[in-house]
Amino acid sequence: MARSIRRTATITALGVTGAAGVLALALAGPNVAFADPSPSPSSSSGTTTDDRAAKRAQQQDELAAALAKELGIDKAKVAAALEKVQTERAAAAKAERLADLKTRLDAAVTAGKLTRAEADAILKAAENGVLPQGGPGHGKR
Repeated sequence: MARSIRRTATITALGVTGAAGVLALALAGPNVAFADPSPSPSSSSGTTTDDRAAKRAQQQDELAAALAKELGIDKAKVAAALEKVQTERAAAAKAERLADLKTRLDAAVTAGKLTRAEADAILKAAENGVLPQGGPGHGKR
């Protein structure tokens, strides 16, 4: 029984964090405009997290430069504004995900599927970024 409860808690937590991945894709909209249309290489072909981060930073820089040119504003100001907006959106999305998770965990506790301690542990793990971020489809019930 305890194993079933832990499995349910883990699946519930993973499902909620999956929605975060979908939201992150929606928030990355401006970067998509400069994305390379060719398929990205798999991790087995040598692409690392650092490579992806460098490419993302380059795309962000190109976007800031294009916007700065179009608007006649200093590129540094545009880059700072983009960073600020993305940071605010990410924080708001995280808060929304955590609120949804808390609601679902409270319901699981009320239904007797989880103990309060288990729900609190899952919420704490989510708040600290311990739970993996799932991709599209992971957030569906």
